[in-house]
Amino acid sequence: MQSFRFKIAAFRPLRILMTAIVCAVMFLSNVLPAYAIHSTPSNPRSGETPLNEIYERSEDALRAEPRTMKDLETEAGKGINEVQGDADLNSNQMNRPDNSQNAVSAEEQVENVLRKLTHKE
Repeated sequence: MQSFRFKIAAFRPLRILMTAIVCAVMFLSNVLPAYAIHSTPSNPRSGETPLNEIYERSEDALRAEPRTMKDLETEAGKGINEVQGDADLNSNQMNRPDNSQNAVSAEEQVENVLRKLTHKE
């Protein structure tokens, strides 16, 4: 019986090491996804992009009298919808398919990171 206790006691450093490894893996699995994708070149402290003209047109639509269907169709034909029309549509602030053609998707970014990690070009 004494030899069995001695053998079990010999595994104590291994148990401590395994516990430390499991804790490190759990910590890294929670922290690293935040660093995996760096898709936004903007400063996160700057907040949302101000689209002042859209905001002003929306406020004007709330204050104004109800419009006719002809007015709504005319304004909606200009851009996004009947309230905003073409406000801030041509600015580079708003992301839409026609100005996002060169954007790298999250899947492509992950593939690039994995390719760099495995040294496959």
